[in-house]
Amino acid sequence: MRAAEFDVIAGGLLCLDMIPRFATEAQSLRMGELLRPGTLVLMGGMVLSTGGAVSNVGIAMKIFGLRVGFAAKVGDDPLGRAIVSQLEQSGNAAGIKVARGEASSYTVVLAPPGIDRIFLHCPGTNDTFSWRDIDYRLLAGSRLFHFGYPTLMRSMYAGGGGELALLLQKAKRAGVTTSLDISLPDPSSPAGRVDWREIYGRVLPHTDIFLPSIEEAFYTLHPEEYLKRKQACGGKELIDNFTPEEYRGLGEELLSLGCRMAALKAGHNGWYIRTAGREELEGLGRAAPSSLEAWGDRELWCPAFASEKIASTTGAGDSSIAGFLTAFLRGRCLEECLKLANCAGYLNLRALDALSGLASWEEMERILPGLKVRENAFLAASGWRWRSDFKLWEK
Repeated sequence: MRAAEFDVIAGGLLCLDMIPRFATEAQSLRMGELLRPGTLVLMGGMVLSTGGAVSNVGIAMKIFGLRVGFAAKVGDDPLGRAIVSQLEQSGNAAGIKVARGEASSYTVVLAPPGIDRIFLHCPGTNDTFSWRDIDYRLLAGSRLFHFGYPTLMRSMYAGGGGELALLLQKAKRAGVTTSLDISLPDPSSPAGRVDWREIYGRVLPHTDIFLPSIEEAFYTLHPEEYLKRKQACGGKELIDNFTPEEYRGLGEELLSLGCRMAALKAGHNGWYIRTAGREELEGLGRAAPSSLEAWGDRELWCPAFASEKIASTTGAGDSSIAGFLTAFLRGRCLEECLKLANCAGYLNLRALDALSGLASWEEMERILPGLKVRENAFLAASGWRWRSDFKLWEK
């Protein structure tokens, strides 16, 4: 497949998820009691699947009908070969770099019935991934390059984010539109202790669409305040702990640091997005909308769809990103991109894994009009205007 045939190259974190199924009933046991030294634990089959932003976003966009390539690194080991084999079934693995002598990244997910999951993770080649591991010939004819989870890739955040900045800068020089997503850094980890505002200052000028969650954006920009709130909330998620004014403030901060669009994923509160002016959107690259006026200087909040039954939230953020970017590449207006992002996230909630709950693009468009939006009535008191045509809020 020639590079020009790609709609999107999905790059960044890639690993193999290994999920052993427990045959032992463990509802009344704790993990320490279940996994005692010398104990035989009956197991079922092993589930193997690719994981990480490369897999979750890239394969979702493939399900949505786009031509997808991948850009990541694996080791020359059996795990690496398994990862490449799975990606070849879902796109084109020509952009996967195989590093001799390095270990592929994997995660063993221990999830006995009734017990919180434990993740055994090996960063492997994700920690050594650099701008040199990208085949920029694949980007040269592609429309969009999405990069995910540099917060979990040591070389991407070490040294003030120089590697990540150079990677995105070279991608922009290749003419593609760039999008970037992060994960929430563990405050006690090396990624949690770096100065992300400094990194953003280097990276976001080369980022067209920045797609963090509200918690990820707040922590990376205001880590001390985030930790104070987290402690005050007893360690619970802070998704309902932010005011509309704080969303607006974070959006403004991110735009001032250089990105052209700042979208904040907010789980059951939907998506918030703020875009730069028309002049700043001039450099969006090959995936730029036909009407920059319709995208410039916009501020929207699109409520999520009400879901009666949630199997799992695994990969919901990645699925919604895939929905947004697919709609963007298909030339939809900003309002429709947000609605389809939330629709993809809604469908993701139907399954335990990150992908099997998704549907074709045609099916998504068919069910979208019948979905019920969740209430965000608090926005009315903050000066937001309800758009009954698209069922979303606009500032």
